[in-house]
Amino acid sequence: MMDPYALGCIICSVLSLVALYNLVFVRKKYPASSAAATPSTENITTAAGECRSFNRHGDVDIIIVGAGVAGSALAHTLGKDGRRVLVIERDLNEPDRIVGELLQPGGYLKLIELGLEDCVEKIDAQQVVGYALFKDGKHTRLSYPLEKFHSDIAGRSFHNGRFIQRMREKASSLPNVRLEQGTVTSLLEEKGTIKGVQYKTKDAQELSAYGPLTIVCDGCFSNLRRSLCNPKVDIPSCFVGLVLENCELPCANHGHVILGDPSPVLFYPISSTEIRCLVDVPGQKVPSISNGEMAKYLKTVVAPQVPPELYDAFIAAVDKGNIRTMPNRSMPAAPYPTPGALLMGDAFNMRHPLTGGGMTVALSDIVVLRNLLRPLRDLNDAPSLCKYLESFYTLRKVMFPASFFVVVLIKLLNNNLVIDLRWSRMPLNATILTSLNTPKA
Repeated sequence: MMDPYALGCIICSVLSLVALYNLVFVRKKYPASSAAATPSTENITTAAGECRSFNRHGDVDIIIVGAGVAGSALAHTLGKDGRRVLVIERDLNEPDRIVGELLQPGGYLKLIELGLEDCVEKIDAQQVVGYALFKDGKHTRLSYPLEKFHSDIAGRSFHNGRFIQRMREKASSLPNVRLEQGTVTSLLEEKGTIKGVQYKTKDAQELSAYGPLTIVCDGCFSNLRRSLCNPKVDIPSCFVGLVLENCELPCANHGHVILGDPSPVLFYPISSTEIRCLVDVPGQKVPSISNGEMAKYLKTVVAPQVPPELYDAFIAAVDKGNIRTMPNRSMPAAPYPTPGALLMGDAFNMRHPLTGGGMTVALSDIVVLRNLLRPLRDLNDAPSLCKYLESFYTLRKVMFPASFFVVVLIKLLNNNLVIDLRWSRMPLNATILTSLNTPKA
């Protein structure tokens, strides 16, 4: 029986060739305007040694809105291919978030493929080799099938902000990538085609930027996605975040999932001295932090279900009072193919953070998009480019099929189903190397 990964790669290759053929055919049938055809280009050599041509009169080739995980990685990737990239980010200071801290092994493999693996270095990132599931005082380990890989191949957990800053530094080190702090207020549209963006700088100047392709990566709170997709955002629960100190996890180098009542609790390392705790609270309303209800809830409902090795550190973290909350969002991908624009990252597609697959899916999407754009020298024929990039939505789904086991795991985490913990060291299906879940349709 053919390996599903190999089959996916074959399907991707065929679809890419078909999409490229369609683009060339459409361009021949509907040639670009005479103005666009006027020779006005210069050549530049990419980091890979390839000669690329650019329109001298254009500001940039690609505008990226947002410099989070997706935007920063995309900027470096496209810049390395010789594109002139402008990234506009609301705040270039180091982010401080309680999610986006655990990258699956498949995500780390994508970092390697994109030349970004050094972004998890010098940030005290921790290797993660699997999960430990706890319920009713019993536990079992679920290990990633990494035996055939180099010892460095594993998941990584870290401070989200440190990781993002490393990727921003990597992107801005390229001479043809420019990061600018500003808030994009709207997409500039002309006759149904996105021509660029309007944005406000940090000193309140209103500016416009133009480019043949605008990629919106402004995150889960995107204010631009409504014109590019049909967003159906679901908020099934909220995360309550704590940082535990001066303790060790029961199973070193594992993410820990406590299948508690009424919902799961996660623990994983984010540095050599800190453990992140995320308590999933069902619904959109959480106990108040200011009046002490949250501390009471954590101590009386959650703490009794915490493994004994973590109990004292958990109580100390609650008493310390640095309690953070955020809504958990999920949103299937439902794009409107729009000439001149594309959605990526959490602005485009979100899965519940319990699955831990968000960054892996985003990095996988970047690889797919990079491979589609690489053969194209000219991005100025917006209608043809839009038609060509419709294949992106198909390729991202067939690239990495979800494993049945992982779907079951997600069900367990989301619905807190009862499981039998008699098995020990149950191996995860190999496709978890690419993602904990397939991109949502």
